Amino acid sequence: MKTAKEWFDEYAVSHQNQTNKTIHFICVPAIFFSIFGLLMSIPTSFLEGRFGLYNPLLENWAAMVAVFMLLFYLRLGFWHFVNMLLFTCLAIAGNYWLSQQTSLFYTSLIIFVLAWIGQFYGHKIEGKKPSFIKDLQFLLIGPLWVLQKIGRNN
Repeated sequence: MKTAKEWFDEYAVSHQNQTNKTIHFICVPAIFFSIFGLLMSIPTSFLEGRFGLYNPLLENWAAMVAVFMLLFYLRLGFWHFVNMLLFTCLAIAGNYWLSQQTSLFYTSLIIFVLAWIGQFYGHKIEGKKPSFIKDLQFLLIGPLWVLQKIGRNN
């Protein structure tokens, strides 16, 4: 498995243009947030009603996905795991709050679509394909890369 530095270095190759970086600083967290909103919109009775299965973790699909996702970050390093755990908790809490205000599914879907449009526009400016086209694991590296860049004020 690659180290976090190896992932970041490879990700940075297609993220050199300052406009593209700025777009990523906005759109990557928005996509991350909206994915959790979409997951939280899945009815919790989906498995229970169809298969008679009940699991408290399934009360929130986002939490179930987060467990597996966070294992990836733990393999990269403890502090990467901690950073992404906090980011994930904020996304889940923010989506819970949003669900009390409006339709979580439609709001998340709009955020998701607009953020991806922004991402592809940023890569058009950059003149390079998104990293995830080469390796889907870059979809998990993006949020961590943004946190790392913000933490270093780069």
